[in-house]
Amino acid sequence: MLESGAAFVPQGRMIFSNLSVYENLVSGAKGDVAMSTFDEIYALFPVLFEMRKRKGGNLSGGQQQQLAIGRALVTNPKVLVLDEPTEGIQPSIIRDIAKALREIRKMRDLTMVVSEQVVSFMLDVCDRVLVLDRGRFVHEDARENIDTAKVKRLLAV
Repeated sequence: MLESGAAFVPQGRMIFSNLSVYENLVSGAKGDVAMSTFDEIYALFPVLFEMRKRKGGNLSGGQQQQLAIGRALVTNPKVLVLDEPTEGIQPSIIRDIAKALREIRKMRDLTMVVSEQVVSFMLDVCDRVLVLDRGRFVHEDARENIDTAKVKRLLAV
């Protein structure tokens, strides 16, 4: 995906548990990474700077998710794809991640595609909402026009 300008943050994070936070960040890079890129990531996720020498496997789930997003950002993508970024993460960290994603949108000229079932998070970070059911689009609208109750009904299992 790197060659196409896309970066992927997978469900379950898939960080390298035996590598340090810093090593995880550079693992996604192709070539040298500017120090300003690390400064930006550490500003978005201060805990990563504090724990940059700690093994990825020793981080909490929320910290690992921040690390996975940071690793994707190191590639300087044009499209950032996030699969279930709130899975298994405590609410306060979910809010931090939403805030960071909004900041990323302001700072970088990139598109984000977020696959998510937590409607409040989705509405916090996305401009458009598409609901899929068995591979078909069953609802689509701009965030400001979304009927939250309808979307929640469509997502109910």
